[in-house]
Amino acid sequence: MQLNENKEFISVDYSEQNLSEAEFIDCEFNGCNFTNTNLTSATFMNCVFTNCNLALCNLKDTGLKDIQFTDCKLMGLDFSICNNFLFAVNFEACQLDYSIFFGKSMRRTKFISCSLKDVEFSEAQLSESIFTNSDLAGATFDRTILEKADFRLARNFIIDPEKNKIKKAKFSSDSLAGLLAGYNLDID
Repeated sequence: MQLNENKEFISVDYSEQNLSEAEFIDCEFNGCNFTNTNLTSATFMNCVFTNCNLALCNLKDTGLKDIQFTDCKLMGLDFSICNNFLFAVNFEACQLDYSIFFGKSMRRTKFISCSLKDVEFSEAQLSESIFTNSDLAGATFDRTILEKADFRLARNFIIDPEKNKIKKAKFSSDSLAGLLAGYNLDID
């Protein structure tokens, strides 16, 4: 097991490497490439990723505890297979298209100015999460807990109120069409 603590990694190319079981605590990654990296059972705690490419990483049993992703490419990642213990992530200006959060408990997660196209959120716990300026075109919400979530500045989402828990969720009047799409109404 490789332990890394209080380190800064700049422009490191980890692509297609095996970092399974490595530990990173209070580390910063800036401009790093993790494309197709094996992160099985790796642990990241209190880490910041900025301008990194993590597309197609293997996240099986990966620990993501208090992680901030900013300007990162995270396309096609299966977060549902991450370790659930203390799982906590936030995203700003990230590409998360085609990623999977199926069944993930992630209350109070921030998705700020993110691309969330065709993301799978079914059965996820997203209470009090924020989707400010994020594009949710094609995202799937089915049996998702969205209580007190904030969609006021989100766009292109379709959420069926009969199939999801949306009590006290926040929506703008401009986005109500995304809640009524299943009723085949003409809304002006």
